[in-house]
Amino acid sequence: MYGSSADFDVVERLITVAAELGVKPAQLALAWLLKKPGVVSPIIGSTKISHLEEAVEALELRIDDEIIAKLEEPYVPHEVLGHS
Repeated sequence: MYGSSADFDVVERLITVAAELGVKPAQLALAWLLKKPGVVSPIIGSTKISHLEEAVEALELRIDDEIIAKLEEPYVPHEVLGHS
């Protein structure tokens, strides 16, 4: 299995925090990803121009350490699968 019930907790937290901030979950996820060291360009597979526009708006979203901690709190590390 490639996920667990704990993964749903992470998604629910993302949805909740995004609603509190008045942004879309995908925008918050991109803003969080861009705060991670070593990530210089997330891969975005947009199928609509509106999705790309929303992704660009995520560049303007400023999230602080408190928001990052709130997003990351329910995360449970997983064993890497598919590699031996």
